[in-house]
Amino acid sequence: MLSNDTVFVTGASRGIGREIAVTLAEAGANVALASRSDGIEETAEAIGEPTRTLAVRTDVTDEASVTAAIEETVETFGGLDGLVNNAGIAGPTAPVEEVDRKAWDRTFAVNVTGMFLTVKHATPHLRRSDRAAVVNISSISGKRPLEHRTPYTAAKMAVIGLTRTLAFELGEDGVRVNAICPGATRGPRIERVIERQAERRGITYEEAKACVFTDTAALGSLVEARDVAELTAYLLSERGRHITGQDINVDAGTVWY
Repeated sequence: MLSNDTVFVTGASRGIGREIAVTLAEAGANVALASRSDGIEETAEAIGEPTRTLAVRTDVTDEASVTAAIEETVETFGGLDGLVNNAGIAGPTAPVEEVDRKAWDRTFAVNVTGMFLTVKHATPHLRRSDRAAVVNISSISGKRPLEHRTPYTAAKMAVIGLTRTLAFELGEDGVRVNAICPGATRGPRIERVIERQAERRGITYEEAKACVFTDTAALGSLVEARDVAELTAYLLSERGRHITGQDINVDAGTVWY
């Protein structure tokens, strides 16, 4: 499905990012694994294809780091056909009047500016591909209110705006740009979010999980990382050739727009 395509994946050290990288490799892609942490080496081991993986230390908030990582990817594999902007942080859980300015700035630096920087430096290479696509990982929290998560929800809504604008800007060269909006996805990150919500509301973990996430989902469940990864592979592939400028929910039926 993605045979010999080269895809740069940020936040590939764990969670959704690792699952995306593994799924893309299974589909035949060369995958650059970008992250600040050692987890990218573990992701490379999970893939088990040394000639088709490149673990490259990358800080998406540092433009020089992003530039160097993308150039190394192009030099290693001979080009670039796909970009997955997955790197992100949860940000603080607090009422807006208690949100620290540094925490706000950090949330936007990683979740929005990081995407801008990777797109900026990947675009010249993507324009030269005859099958290029970008997938930005947003969130359903960018579409609906989530109490005490102002920095995160605002940043994820910004990702949707970035996606729609890029779809038109890059469309003339055949580069497709879409966003995926996962719901609460099973894993350590969402567990921390639930714990913070439980503490903030003075309720148990299971009560917070239900009232904040699963009770509002038609299927009454959390999402699996593999669900997001499979859709990412589809959107990057020829099968998604007429899909662009979209923000697609993978959320067990929580948001209906």
